[in-house]
Amino acid sequence: MDNRWRALAAATVALAVAATLAGTGVGTAGPETERLAACAPPAQGQPPPQQAPAAVTTVGQAYSCIFDNYYSGPVLDSRTLLVPAFAAITREMQHRRLDQPDATLPALTGRRDADWAAFGKVYRRIVNALPDDAARAAIGAAAIQAMVAALNDDHARWLGAPSENPVGLTLSGIAASGDVDPAATGPMYVNGIAAGGPAEAAGIKRGDEILAVDGAPLLVGGILNAGVLSSLLKARPGAVVKLTAHRPATGETFTATVTAAPHRPPPRTVESRLVDGNIAYVTLPSMAPELAGQVLSAVAGLRAQTELRGVILDLRGNGGGTLEAAGTLLGALTHGKTIGYWCDVRDRCTPNRTDDSVKLLNVPFVVLTDRRCASACEVFGSAVKDLKLGTLVGTRTAGAVSGPAWAYQLDNGTSLLLPKYHQLAANKQVVDAIGVAPDLYAPVTAADLSAGRDPGLAKAVDLL
Repeated sequence: MDNRWRALAAATVALAVAATLAGTGVGTAGPETERLAACAPPAQGQPPPQQAPAAVTTVGQAYSCIFDNYYSGPVLDSRTLLVPAFAAITREMQHRRLDQPDATLPALTGRRDADWAAFGKVYRRIVNALPDDAARAAIGAAAIQAMVAALNDDHARWLGAPSENPVGLTLSGIAASGDVDPAATGPMYVNGIAAGGPAEAAGIKRGDEILAVDGAPLLVGGILNAGVLSSLLKARPGAVVKLTAHRPATGETFTATVTAAPHRPPPRTVESRLVDGNIAYVTLPSMAPELAGQVLSAVAGLRAQTELRGVILDLRGNGGGTLEAAGTLLGALTHGKTIGYWCDVRDRCTPNRTDDSVKLLNVPFVVLTDRRCASACEVFGSAVKDLKLGTLVGTRTAGAVSGPAWAYQLDNGTSLLLPKYHQLAANKQVVDAIGVAPDLYAPVTAADLSAGRDPGLAKAVDLL
């Protein structure tokens, strides 16, 4: 995080600390004219707070937090949030067979406070008529999720329970956000395995094509079955999932039994080696400042062994991180350049620049990309391409780079991630939802992974 962003966060904390965070129980009615509590960045150095169900106050606080902190908050129409929120509430009640005859959206005017007062009055009436806390919590969660989804922003999220990977694998066709990649085609194959995780323990390997989950096909007519996918990727701890898989390297089709379990794999680190004698090959799993420093140290260490004829930086699977890390790495390629812009909703843009304190590498440079290269990874890749600092090899990036997001804590211990700015690339073009196209296309298939081949790396070596 650079100094501008730290200053923004500090200012937000100063404003938010002055407000009292209200916390009431699930479904507790309050005055219709309540002052909605401000949200605030989580306290640094403190353990995560205990999470509770989303109460009426939590929903109102989330609503207010979006207006106060989101990129388009200054021009946002309240109906953009409240109509989807109410629709989600009614769907949840219907799902639970708890629909109510007077659960009707009140007239909204587009005036932020007046619309919340009208919405909140109906919401409380609905909540107080529900039979149990589970139903009240479910409609609160549905309302917040719907408001965040209405922003249609890949960096805006509601963070509920800590995210874990219960089966310990990632699949092709799944975007960096965890949603289905609209550009994906079958088959769905394993492109990542968590070391020591349930999938690895069940014998699943990279490159295995997942055909069915508990006997239900994952793809029907080439279309992904979202329910089947969810049963795999969101299995509850202790659930037993039977996977039907095909291994291209052997031609074998087999069944593996995976027992879902909470699993946090060890932190991924920078790995490096010489390839083809005198090319530095370095993998970077995330755009973290400390890992960017490790990349430069790794290249320096390899350079001490031989006269390098080039560097290959592998960003495949890099889900992003900070602008600071991207600026550090780009500072090793060029100085005095703008690498992108942070822009507000009125198109007032602040340029972000290279870190010119970094020593230049002065060697040919190739970057490996794929659909899992997202956010700050795409900031880096787009700058390499726009500024002609090297060659991109692989596939188009994720297109998930709306802008830098900051966490804001709600009164039930959960948080919202909201971008304050939107990101433009070095040439002021939009990359979000589009991605960065490689200079040379080199996809990795299930058969490649299964056989241990890496066409992207091979093409990069040929270039150098």
